[in-house]
Amino acid sequence: MLYHSAVFFVTYLVLACCSAPRRYFPWNLILLSIFTLSMSYMTAMLSSYYNTKSVLLCLGITAMVCLSVTIFSFQTKFDFTSCQGVLFVLMMVLFFSGIVMAIVLPYRYVPWLHVVYAILGAIVFTMFLAFDTQLLMGNRRYAMSPEEYIFGALNIYLDIIYVFSFFLQIFGSQRE
Repeated sequence: MLYHSAVFFVTYLVLACCSAPRRYFPWNLILLSIFTLSMSYMTAMLSSYYNTKSVLLCLGITAMVCLSVTIFSFQTKFDFTSCQGVLFVLMMVLFFSGIVMAIVLPYRYVPWLHVVYAILGAIVFTMFLAFDTQLLMGNRRYAMSPEEYIFGALNIYLDIIYVFSFFLQIFGSQRE
């Protein structure tokens, strides 16, 4: 698992921080494929701790949420790309509440606090999915360059995986 985490982290840093590799064909597709395989392996390992019915339920919920957010992003007049400040504030709330939970939960497990954190995470990354979808579409205030299709695919893929993992925390039942 540590090897796959390292592969995930290195390929993510290369794709997110270095514009040359993500624009140079075929290395951009090779790096994105390696990233996708490592992330899918890590998600599969996470899902193996949960009941199969719970995983399928969360997969269905994630698919419905992603489809509806994508359709909404395509047809709405509301511009999510101009909401960068709101997304930053929500992300900071999620980040600092995660730090507090990491300190509090080892001493005493508080189930409702875990559920509130997972709901907040699902909402934040669903909003990021709408933001990234509109950013990739390009007909809003801010747009992504057509040369950055790998970066756009990376962002949308991560948003979907994070939404799935937060739904798994909310609705998933542990394997016995």
